[in-house]
Amino acid sequence: MIELYDHPVSPCAQKVRLVLAEKSVDYQHHPVDLAAKQNLTPEYLQLNPAGLVPTLVIDGKPIPESTVICELLDDLYPEVALRPTDPFELAQMRLWTKRLDESLHAACGALQWPMFMLPVLAKMSEEDAEALLARVPDPVRRGRQQELYRKGMKAPVAAAGVNTYDKFLADMEKFLSDQPWLAGQSFSLADTGVMPYFQTLKQFGWTALYADRPAVTEWVQRCFSRPSYQTAIGESMPATLLEQMA
Repeated sequence: MIELYDHPVSPCAQKVRLVLAEKSVDYQHHPVDLAAKQNLTPEYLQLNPAGLVPTLVIDGKPIPESTVICELLDDLYPEVALRPTDPFELAQMRLWTKRLDESLHAACGALQWPMFMLPVLAKMSEEDAEALLARVPDPVRRGRQQELYRKGMKAPVAAAGVNTYDKFLADMEKFLSDQPWLAGQSFSLADTGVMPYFQTLKQFGWTALYADRPAVTEWVQRCFSRPSYQTAIGESMPATLLEQMA
């Protein structure tokens, strides 16, 4: 039995759902309300001590970390392979997923988190909001969220996030000018990994960041036309989430 604990707009959760959709794997879905900090409850922390989504549970065994989950799913369901057989392309795939984990994800969070969480925290007292953020287990993530809560989009981490996105997009344009997919000739975990970060740009109206990059634009169009995108992500955020950010 496969269970997935996730949140609709989490890029890491979206990339796992993309892999599950590409492989047509059925699973039981458990939504985690990040706005209500369900990810910091004792029950969830038993599954994922870092308090992050997603968490995949297979036959009662919890697996955290979306990049690890995606490679595990490719091992368990090899019929639709999402890792290149060419060693060089496989290395390229892992360089992209490594870069996601080390830089782009935090950059995306610095831009997305204020849009999603500041309206929620604004409904709380300052004392309660600070107490809630103090419960975030990871000190780096906790510090980033506290800075964004106090300074909003004027926080230095937000400006740094835009710069990180811009450099990432420039490198994508270079690679995609010579090949159809990020790792080379085949659609791979590099593409499923990066796709959600373009969904973030789409849902917040920030597509101008790549509008002048034709190779990236064509790649986005190819990715968003895949059936897995429709299944795993869809065209927009749930209405309830839009209401939260109103």
